[in-house]
Amino acid sequence: MADLSDFPITRKWPAQYPDRIQLYSLPTPNGVKASIMLEETGLPYEAHLVDFGSNDQLSPAFLSLNPNNKIPAIIDPQGPGGKPLPLFESGAILVYLAGKSGRFLPDDVAARYETLQWLMFQMGGVGPMFGQLGFFHKFAGKEYEDKRPRDRYAAESRRLLKVLDQRLAERSWIMGDDYTIADIATFPWVRNLVGFYGAGDLVGYADFKHVQRALDAFVARPAVKAGLDIPKRP
Repeated sequence: MADLSDFPITRKWPAQYPDRIQLYSLPTPNGVKASIMLEETGLPYEAHLVDFGSNDQLSPAFLSLNPNNKIPAIIDPQGPGGKPLPLFESGAILVYLAGKSGRFLPDDVAARYETLQWLMFQMGGVGPMFGQLGFFHKFAGKEYEDKRPRDRYAAESRRLLKVLDQRLAERSWIMGDDYTIADIATFPWVRNLVGFYGAGDLVGYADFKHVQRALDAFVARPAVKAGLDIPKRP
């Protein structure tokens, strides 16, 4: 049995199954990237809820694993060389789990880098811009009288959707016929933009038929349905 006692986070969130990947997360667009990937690959894991309402992400235990206080984070007790591997940042976790499982990241070198290119498109553009729009449209920012910040992020989010829609015009998924970590990274954010944030009308989501089609296919996947609710909120 793996020994995870060197990781302080396991004292706040004890591992019932220490031989499994330990996931510390919350079902947000970034958090569900990890849970969906774990569900898709079938890798054994144990999920622990990091409750933002209780500021769990700011606890010394969580910061010992991710000093940037963001979810998700994992510990793989069977990491490279059989040693435990801690990881944070959702993109890094997706790449690692793809390598561990041998799935959702092409073996062909050119296609692999193209997939990583689209993963970075999500990490550097889709996530930050959609998130800022959510703040100015749904949360505290909606009270601001000056709508220029909201409109700036709405325009950039629409531009990003257009890029994605053009990419999907002749492809089932971002990389073609094959579903990859680029899709797992991107579509939770699209779903959140038009669902939880309620910004579909603001960005003209109805104009992006290819994105709509791909999002529908994404949320219909059994592993996605499961992963979107892991860890369960209190």
